[in-house]
Amino acid sequence: MERREFLITLAGLAGAGALSRLAAAETAAEKSTDASGAILPKRALGRTGEAVTMLGLGGYHIGWTTEARAQATIEAALMEGIRFFDTAESYAAGVSEQRYGTYLVPKFRNNVFLMTKTTAKDAATARAHLDGSRRRLKTDVIDLWQLHALESPEDVDTRIANGVVEVLLEAKRSGVVRHLGFTGHASPYALAKIMERYGKDMPFAACQMPVNPVDTAAAHSFAKSALPKAVQHGLGVLAMKTLADGRFFAEKTVNGQITWQTGNPIVPARLSLEECLLFVWSLPTAVLITGAEKPEYVRDKAAICRKFHTLNDADRLALVRRVATFAEAGQVEYYKEAVLATS
Repeated sequence: MERREFLITLAGLAGAGALSRLAAAETAAEKSTDASGAILPKRALGRTGEAVTMLGLGGYHIGWTTEARAQATIEAALMEGIRFFDTAESYAAGVSEQRYGTYLVPKFRNNVFLMTKTTAKDAATARAHLDGSRRRLKTDVIDLWQLHALESPEDVDTRIANGVVEVLLEAKRSGVVRHLGFTGHASPYALAKIMERYGKDMPFAACQMPVNPVDTAAAHSFAKSALPKAVQHGLGVLAMKTLADGRFFAEKTVNGQITWQTGNPIVPARLSLEECLLFVWSLPTAVLITGAEKPEYVRDKAAICRKFHTLNDADRLALVRRVATFAEAGQVEYYKEAVLATS
């Protein structure tokens, strides 16, 4: 894509006044505190009227790390000012939710925004997932329940036809769920499809998607296709895989086993960690959800969050151009495998 086209695209991601509204929310929250201490800056969660911390803790890593590290990471997140906590019933077969139910909810439920998700393909499974999530999290009410991991436009149609969205709506009507959302990491077209299906009758308040400089350079880009549509619908955008599930680094280790290794890393060879995070926060994202299995990872990102400044269009373009070759290779964003195979 030519430089001018890229600039137009990146500028368009902000939406009409979206960043200024987010900035206003950040300013208002600068001095906010609660019983756990100072709170990180907040942003508006779409049109819900909710304000959520612009850095959130991801639950996937909380599920697979050790019990002691999970507890320490949750406590570090609270100490650092994070008040948005992400998880899903599918993370480590419910272990992630159980750990939140043990170390987060009993003492801090009134101070945090708690989100979980369902991968259900049919109504009965969705109901079972909701019951299980509430039990493991030890909470009567979930702040945000999301239709998780939409794989394709066809998957969207199937889940709607099988009554899954109706279960989400029932849960909200009954008061056990406050807000609804949807997520996807495999195909931006799946997210575009569900927004198209509901249009002005959108029952969702939030959507979660990969957002990072490599995605923005890619042919199948969430940031260029799904994110602007989400802003138009007034949805709160939750950014995940901002480091491509660890593949921006030279190596990724899970429980002592190396799961990813490369001699050509993005961080720090092409971009710094700070540049990656600033890129995401400079777009109209409500929360950057960080996957962290150690307290030090949380502390590093919280420190960057506290000194956040918005990157302009040209700055964001420069970052995207530095990693454009990684988008072409398709190895970094492995989770897009299905959509890449059809291109």
